[in-house]
Amino acid sequence: MAAAINKVVIVGGGTAGWMAAALIARVIGEQVSVELVESDDIGIIGVGEATIPPIQHVNAVLGIDEAEFLRETKATIKLAIRFDNWGAIGESYYHTFGSAGRNLAFCSFHHFWTRARRAGMAVDYWDFDLNYLCAREGKFAKMQGDDPTWSLPYAYHFDSLLYGKYLRRYSERLGVVRTEGLIEHADRDPETGDVTSLTLRDGRQVAGDLFIDCSGSRGLLIQRHLNVGYEDWGHWLPCDRAMAVPSARFAQTAPYTRSIAHEAGWQWRIPLQHRNGNGLVYSSRHCSDDRAASILLGNLDGEALDELRIIPFRTGRARRQWDHNVVAVGLASGFLEPLESTSIYLIQSAIVRLLHLFPRDGIDDRVVAEYNRQSQIEYETVRDFIILHYHATRRDDSAFWRDLRAMPVPDRLAAKIDLFRRSGILTQDPLDIFMEPSWVQVLMGQGIVPADHHPLADGPDNDELAAQLRQLAAMKREPVPTMPLHDTFLKAFGGQAG
Repeated sequence: MAAAINKVVIVGGGTAGWMAAALIARVIGEQVSVELVESDDIGIIGVGEATIPPIQHVNAVLGIDEAEFLRETKATIKLAIRFDNWGAIGESYYHTFGSAGRNLAFCSFHHFWTRARRAGMAVDYWDFDLNYLCAREGKFAKMQGDDPTWSLPYAYHFDSLLYGKYLRRYSERLGVVRTEGLIEHADRDPETGDVTSLTLRDGRQVAGDLFIDCSGSRGLLIQRHLNVGYEDWGHWLPCDRAMAVPSARFAQTAPYTRSIAHEAGWQWRIPLQHRNGNGLVYSSRHCSDDRAASILLGNLDGEALDELRIIPFRTGRARRQWDHNVVAVGLASGFLEPLESTSIYLIQSAIVRLLHLFPRDGIDDRVVAEYNRQSQIEYETVRDFIILHYHATRRDDSAFWRDLRAMPVPDRLAAKIDLFRRSGILTQDPLDIFMEPSWVQVLMGQGIVPADHHPLADGPDNDELAAQLRQLAAMKREPVPTMPLHDTFLKAFGGQAG
């Protein structure tokens, strides 16, 4: 008989550990006890500052007041990512959280846009996206009502160290026990191989029934003790280092992230209430650390507030995210560079998946297999979306970009690109967190435009289609002039600290 799960032990703090603690304690805290083991002597990466809209689901489940959250984490609103120099040097496009135009039941809006373009109409796809219109004007308001025309989905930029501390205070109020200490080794059952307890450096032991490994890229339990192995994706995503530095905040806070492609990688700019987050993700085979520092410091929009930090990483995933009675979450489960702000989402998704499949009466191998199946698909679809950004480029100004243009990509991604290029059709993969509008924006933003469109888009004649598009664009623009500036919203709603 499998042992019932009465106690969950979390290894490591930070965003991953404290989000796991908060959600488990909130959702099933009456059935299990939760203890988190961490040491102040071990640093936290702490540069995951941009999110995607599902973060709001976490806050809603936890019952977090949004205004308090904005104040406590120095958060700003995120409507989109602006990509500069990705398709070609000098070009820009936005990947927003919105959806352009309006879809029909069997025909998405981009087919009508494609038909209009093929008919010679000068129409910008992004003019039909409210998120883009607001981001461009630096405006934001919480939209009310059910009309999808004026839907304005959003996420946040926040200080991840402050977010981790915020979740710690929340978790401890719910009864989560924090134990300070360095883990010397994990004790395992000689028959089952399950982890039974952790032995700390000072000799104390922390026993548990289910262990969640949030120890970062060390993978203290999942790799060092269970040795599940690692699937390396460096041949598709060659960037293996990040360099980060905070800088002085902008006078006006933009409601979007910037991603600026450089000769051997890309730079992020993330506006917070009290500072800006900056970093350069690059390939050490194509760019030295000195050259990376020169690029990053030479492209700051404000005074650097600290020393540069170098963060090596290895793109890929643990071959099993759940093994025996250990579930890996966060960097312990794998790493995908922060190009599309998925790091915190993958933490969230792993914990939610565990809660859906929680083994109250004991661990079932079939449940473990299903958890690992879903995790694999999710990681691979995010991987493919990130590869798309690098591969769909016309840049040939450096060996880095020439290599990425020429490389073979995963079969699933190659088929997806080819189908869209020929017909405008996109298939939705199971567990893909990026819906059709996201794929359309990145594909077309980087120069892959459909050669054909859905037959339903042939319904109106050219004059009718032009009139409908003008009316739709006007509807999308309608609320923007009366919206407050992003900073005005923050001051009124969240109490911005300048």
